[in-house]
Amino acid sequence: MDIQKIITDVLEKLQNDSDLLAKFKDSPTKTIEGLIGIDLPDEQIDAIVKGVMAKINLDEVAGQASALLGALGGILGKK
Repeated sequence: MDIQKIITDVLEKLQNDSDLLAKFKDSPTKTIEGLIGIDLPDEQIDAIVKGVMAKINLDEVAGQASALLGALGGILGKK
């Protein structure tokens, strides 16, 4: 089982569907189980959930940092 491939596939689906992303944030394990359609052992599902959550959190932090840098550039008169 290629956990990284599953994480990548799940991320792609979540990034393209805001309702699905909200569902994931409410119930990550259940959402992933529904998306992959495979009954995996808990430790594998947990690894997928952690991997997806880490990537989502990194993307959110990167977006916030980009907005902050843009605002700072505006304050400093730079673009």
